[in-house]
Amino acid sequence: MTARSWQETAQIAQHIREASITRVEPPIPRVPTELPLDVTKLPQALLTKDEIRITQTTAETLVASLASGRLNCDVVTRAFLRRAGLAQRLANCITELLPERALERARYLDEYYREHERPIGPLHGLPISVKEHIGMKDLGLNAGFVSWWDNKGTDDAHILRILWTAGCVFYARTTQPQTLMHLETSSNLYGETVNPFNRKLTSGGSSGGEGALVGLRGSCLGIGTDIGGSIRNPAGNCGVYGFRPTSYRLPTDGWTATMLGSEHVVPVIGPLSTSLDGIKLFMRTIIAARPWLVEPSLLPMPWREQQSYSNVSKRPIMKVAVLWSDEIVKPHPPVTRALVEVTEKLRKVDGVEIVDWKPYKHDEAWKIIASLYFCDGAKEESDAIDRSGEPWRPLSNFIIKENPYVKHLSIGDVWYWTSRRESYRRAYATAWNETATSKSDAGELEGMVDVILCPVTPGAAPPLDQSKYWGYTSQWNLLDYPALVFPVTKVNAEVDILEDNHKPFNAEDEFNHELYRRTDYVNAPVSLQLVGRRYEDEKVISALDFIKDKTGLPFAHYI
Repeated sequence: MTARSWQETAQIAQHIREASITRVEPPIPRVPTELPLDVTKLPQALLTKDEIRITQTTAETLVASLASGRLNCDVVTRAFLRRAGLAQRLANCITELLPERALERARYLDEYYREHERPIGPLHGLPISVKEHIGMKDLGLNAGFVSWWDNKGTDDAHILRILWTAGCVFYARTTQPQTLMHLETSSNLYGETVNPFNRKLTSGGSSGGEGALVGLRGSCLGIGTDIGGSIRNPAGNCGVYGFRPTSYRLPTDGWTATMLGSEHVVPVIGPLSTSLDGIKLFMRTIIAARPWLVEPSLLPMPWREQQSYSNVSKRPIMKVAVLWSDEIVKPHPPVTRALVEVTEKLRKVDGVEIVDWKPYKHDEAWKIIASLYFCDGAKEESDAIDRSGEPWRPLSNFIIKENPYVKHLSIGDVWYWTSRRESYRRAYATAWNETATSKSDAGELEGMVDVILCPVTPGAAPPLDQSKYWGYTSQWNLLDYPALVFPVTKVNAEVDILEDNHKPFNAEDEFNHELYRRTDYVNAPVSLQLVGRRYEDEKVISALDFIKDKTGLPFAHYI
């Protein structure tokens, strides 16, 4: 049998995707031949009122409506299938829809509800979208490599089995980049996933299919993965919520990627959602299933309901440190404005203390994590690309071939860099501890910073193939700190003026500065990131809940 060319494999992939979309009933509406820059308003013009209402409802509200019987699963599933199919036409974010599986599941759940007069679980009937490299039984599992196209999932990933037991419906699988190591979503199988708010910009990556789909409300809750920013970056670019939990809290068995088993930089699974409560719902549901009983590497740590900051009488309630810049790449004016607007509102809240965060050797952090990403000198990545003859995408070249830290490490080298990682973590912990203002009688530190408020990226979503600075997200991967991204505002060209006397820190900073000068960021979402200490996941989410309540976030309308 003659081996397929990579182009033939890509055609097969796109044919399967198109066939899955055409099986949706009623058919997906036609979109204009010439799409506008901002496609987020098209679904309201092309879908029915009921479909719009359902798909623009948050996950937590949908679950309540499905549990009460006000909505049935079949109707909700069909609405999300249609909006997801439409999202593919607008942003190129889907690898395949699953109409038959999804509707069979919806019918089963509706019958269960009729028979038992109660929901099957806490996620009864909730549609959830899934990044492609998270395995689903008998479906493709390629992780963005053409040469892996014929790989199939032998079982559903552990996290999917938990969500299934809780009652959800899987209906859409989403795009990812070649190598999974881009802060964009570009592959030779499906092409480029674009930002629905401005199609000249990227959706982000590597969970960019999820970012664009959730941003377009083709999903209210999706699953991504993160090793350097791959949940938070697309969430920020597309104006939705995205959470990177601390490692070993959520199950990862059943996904595919290169370098499986590497523990130098531990990747995580996490949610993207149209609401903060959707993030909470996801985390509580997974951890309530006690996944550590099946996946022994996970910590046996139940979800600890953090006492609401609003109900704490002790003052001050919260100490927020603001990282204005990592002093490597200065944020663009819209990001700085977002930080200013949030902090100005927080300063007026009784009991909130705002301090500046001095970045501790963030350049050293990138040197360490970049040295640990590809300990085999990127051999497995390179072989997976070259085996099919597919071309290297620009950002694959950037993160591997143009990355001075990619080297084949000996065992001794790995020990050396891992030791540097641990030394850096200790130094950063010391820096955090030094924010304490006193000690208790028992010697415990008091008055420390609770959370760090910082950029997600140095700007709004950049043009395609230009996402070349990872530092605002990879920093927290190295430290293994939980980080939560949330929408704040949008770029406003009349207000967000670039300073004329900018003196760049370095070549990366100069590149970023010039990027803002030559790019039209019209309508692009601007998001920020809230970071906590290791295993303080619940605290970070509770802190953002409080901040949203007191500031009225977000400050712009998205959809």
